[in-house]
Amino acid sequence: MPGPSVQARTLANVLRTSIRPMADRLRLRGSGLRIVREAFDTVGMAPIPRGTRIRAVHEPHGFGDVSGLWITARAADERAGAILYLHGGGFVFGSLRSHRHLAAALSQSTGLPVLLLDYRRAPEHRFPAAADDAMAGYRWLLDQGYRPEQVVVAGDSAGGHLTAGLLAELTRQRFAMPGAAVLFSPFLDLTGRGLDERDAVHRDPYIPPARAREAALQYAGDADLDHPRLNVFKGSKRRWPPMLIQAGDIECLLGDSERLSVAMRAAGAHCELQVWPGQVHVFPAFYHLVPEARLALGYVGDFVRGALAEQLAA
Repeated sequence: MPGPSVQARTLANVLRTSIRPMADRLRLRGSGLRIVREAFDTVGMAPIPRGTRIRAVHEPHGFGDVSGLWITARAADERAGAILYLHGGGFVFGSLRSHRHLAAALSQSTGLPVLLLDYRRAPEHRFPAAADDAMAGYRWLLDQGYRPEQVVVAGDSAGGHLTAGLLAELTRQRFAMPGAAVLFSPFLDLTGRGLDERDAVHRDPYIPPARAREAALQYAGDADLDHPRLNVFKGSKRRWPPMLIQAGDIECLLGDSERLSVAMRAAGAHCELQVWPGQVHVFPAFYHLVPEARLALGYVGDFVRGALAEQLAA
């Protein structure tokens, strides 16, 4: 893996000295949550690739209303397949505004349109609202005429949990799996096991373990964290589609990516885990600043094209 570049080190230092201290103090409730939501949305003010087309989606569906943005890069082929993107933000923040630039870059790198899903957030809407919305988004894409093997499910951080949870639920329902999955720095173990120990060794530039656990509890509500739709490490991974996971080696959530990779490989499923030196949580979102992020997105495009071609040829 290349790096860390000067830009990556600078980004990590800026986050470590500005965002992390604020995240340590602010609680994810009341005025604190409002501040976090407004601040996080400014991330989405990054430029999007020229020629990208964006239209709003809001349609009633048998599995629930589907809302979001349909994002298509200039050279994307809507007939080749589609990506369901589940944004991060600890289940409680993150939005269409904060993630449309990343979804647009993903469309450009893969050549596929992206449905950036506007799922319901906690604490206004607790589990299983977001998980149900993810299933509705997937079924909606199939209703648009896409075959399961043409669909890619992707997500970052908490959106990675929703992606893994969707695959687990499809397994339990014995329903058709998507053609591939991509996770950026997934937040998978909602108990937060091991986060403090890793953070003590390599201080995460902007994800405090305490905030991760708080966000998980805001989402779970009264549900047991061992619930089959919350504990995504439970259950068989044998039918899961080819998966790419990209994470940075200085983030406290890295252990979640490693555990899922081990579980999938033990089940005989294909999982490629890339750990990028010196990169922060969901570093591909900083593609406009960091060269490694652009390289990572380019690799995502290669992975998706290869995985879908193999699925369609099977």
